[in-house]
Amino acid sequence: MSMLQNFAIGQYIPGDSFVHRLDPRSKFLFIIVFAMVVFMANKAEIYGFLVAILLLCLFMSKLSLSYILRGLKPVWFLLLLTVILQLLLTKGGQVYVRWGWFSIEEEGVRQALFVSMRLGLLVVISSLLTLTTSPIDLTDGVERMFGPLKKWGLPVHEMALMLSIAIRFIPTLLEETDKIMKAQMARGANFDSGTLLSRAKAMVAIVIPLFISAFRRAEDLALAMEARGYRGDIGRTKLRQLQFSYRDGILLLFMLVLVVVVGWWRT
Repeated sequence: MSMLQNFAIGQYIPGDSFVHRLDPRSKFLFIIVFAMVVFMANKAEIYGFLVAILLLCLFMSKLSLSYILRGLKPVWFLLLLTVILQLLLTKGGQVYVRWGWFSIEEEGVRQALFVSMRLGLLVVISSLLTLTTSPIDLTDGVERMFGPLKKWGLPVHEMALMLSIAIRFIPTLLEETDKIMKAQMARGANFDSGTLLSRAKAMVAIVIPLFISAFRRAEDLALAMEARGYRGDIGRTKLRQLQFSYRDGILLLFMLVLVVVVGWWRT
């Protein structure tokens, strides 16, 4: 199975859904507000409400939930590690399991659920942004949002361009990694068995060619941009001008209602 099928962040799926047609600035703002609300949540009912909102966003984007979950496989290990650490380190409340120094207590279970839910919600909503927004729109959205900071000498255009290139190259590097792994396996390399140290040594055969390929691609991209006369944002025009529509107004109103509801609910 290709690694691209196991990684959703950084990929873009063209579409004509309500979410696809939103202005990228509205999407950025919604993610910021949603992240703030996620950290405000302090009850299981609020997290259930936020999960329902996330499912509604997925439905309106016309993306498959199974595809999203399958694409987040690399995050499952981090989620599992978070749950284990919270269960082991957070103490307080009723004791559910006790065996010597090891114990699982009520507060540990509560924090494990809440922290894992926060991480999962933030990862899914972030992947939804890249899946429904093209790299060009992402670049334009970031540049327009932080454009006023140019007055203080901040290189907004360059930062937006670097963000766009970084997101664009995630699927490319994953595809390159997949090719290198298959080539090494055809030569007898084994990445699935053996001790942890032997597996780490086997990964060297992937990391070194991947770094070489990444630097080569970066050099080719720099030469291509220079050959086409790229000189930053000076005198640069846009093929597509970003404009807010009634959809963005609906989203902004929904964000306001979301903050008010969660703020009232958590008290």
